[in-house]
Amino acid sequence: MLTFRKSLIITAFVLTLIYLLRSSQSAPANSIKDSTGGHRPEADVASYPQTTGRAAYKPSQSGRLYPPPTASKKKQSGQQTLTDIAGKPLREQLQYQFPYDVEGKFPAYIWQTWKYTPASGEFGESFRPAEASWTEAHPGFVHEVITDEVAVHLIRHLYASVPSVLEAYKSLPLPVLKADFFRYLVLLARGGIYTDIDTFALKSATEWIPAEVPRSSIGLIIGIEADPDREDWREWYSRRIQFCQWTIQSKPGHPVLRDIVATITEDTLRMKKAGVLKSGKLDKSVVEFTGPAVWTDAIFKFFNNPEFFEMERSKGNISYEHFTSMKTAKKVGDVVVLPITCFSPGVQQMGAGEPDDPMAFVKHDFEGTWKPESERKVHA
Repeated sequence: MLTFRKSLIITAFVLTLIYLLRSSQSAPANSIKDSTGGHRPEADVASYPQTTGRAAYKPSQSGRLYPPPTASKKKQSGQQTLTDIAGKPLREQLQYQFPYDVEGKFPAYIWQTWKYTPASGEFGESFRPAEASWTEAHPGFVHEVITDEVAVHLIRHLYASVPSVLEAYKSLPLPVLKADFFRYLVLLARGGIYTDIDTFALKSATEWIPAEVPRSSIGLIIGIEADPDREDWREWYSRRIQFCQWTIQSKPGHPVLRDIVATITEDTLRMKKAGVLKSGKLDKSVVEFTGPAVWTDAIFKFFNNPEFFEMERSKGNISYEHFTSMKTAKKVGDVVVLPITCFSPGVQQMGAGEPDDPMAFVKHDFEGTWKPESERKVHA
C-alpha cells in the first residue's frame, strides 16, 4: 500500500532525477552563443559597400573581437590573479584589463585636451565656438576637456594595473607626444569620441552612419585625412592613404587601440633604455612615433591580421588602393572608414568637399595646437 510518506519519498526522487538529467544536458556556464551564428559579413547594407578582397570577419565564440584563450590540458582554477596577468605580454594584459565587446554601445563620451578648461578665463576665445559645437550637437553626452595636469591623474587611474603603459606616458618628453598617446589611451579604456580642441562638430555622431546600419556590428569609426594621388606625395605625407586621428569614435577595448597603445609603449621604453627618449634625439619623428603614420599602420595591420579575418579566403592584402578616391563609406570587419569629406571638408584638394557638403561631419581648423604658441595660426 502506497502511504503518504512513501509518496513524498518517490516524488522527491523523481524531481531529483529530472534535475540531474536537465543539468547534464545544459551548456557549460562559459559557453555563450554568438548572436551572429559564428559568421559576421563584412558589409551590412548597400550604402556601405564591402571592401574588395577582404575575407570574412571572425568574431570569437563570445561575440568579442579576439581569439578565445588556448585550451589548457590542466583544469583551470578559475579567475586569474593580478600576478598571473602581470607576467603576460603587454597586449594580453591590455586585453584582460579592457575587454572588447563589439555588440556593446558606443559610450556617450566626448574627450578633448587643452591647457585650460572652458571654465577658465585663460581658455582661448578662438576655441570656444568649436568646443561648444560638440556639446550642442550631442545633448546628453558627457563632454570633458582634460587639462595636462588632469590627464596625468586620469591615466594613472585607468592604467594603474598596467605599469609599463603608465611609465611610458610619464616618460614622453614632448607635450605633442603625450597628447597623441592620451587619445588612444582614453579611447581604449573608456571609448567614446576623441576630437581635437580646434575641431567643429558639423553633425552629430549619431548621423555619421545611417540608422539602418546596426551599431552592434561596428566598433571603430575613422576618417581619411589625406589621399594624395600625386607622384611627390612622400614630400607632403607619411602614407599614401593617411587616416585621421584628430577625430576618432570607438568602443572601449578595440584591438586597433590595444595594438597602438602597446606599440607606442614598447617604442617609448625602448628609446628610454637606449637613452634617446629626449627632445631632439628621438629615433622617430612625431608623426611616425605617435601621430597619423603609426595610427594608419595600426589600422592596416588590423585589416590584414589573420587573428581577425579569414585570410585564406582573401584575394590579397587590404592596401591604400581600396580607399583612394572613395566617395562613400566602407566597412571592413567592425571598422567604418569615412571618405575624406567627412572629417576634412574644405581642404580644397584630394577630392574633399566643402563644409556645407551633406557628407561633412567634422571641420578641423588646423590651428596647430601642438606647436609652441609662437608658431600657431591662432594664439589661445
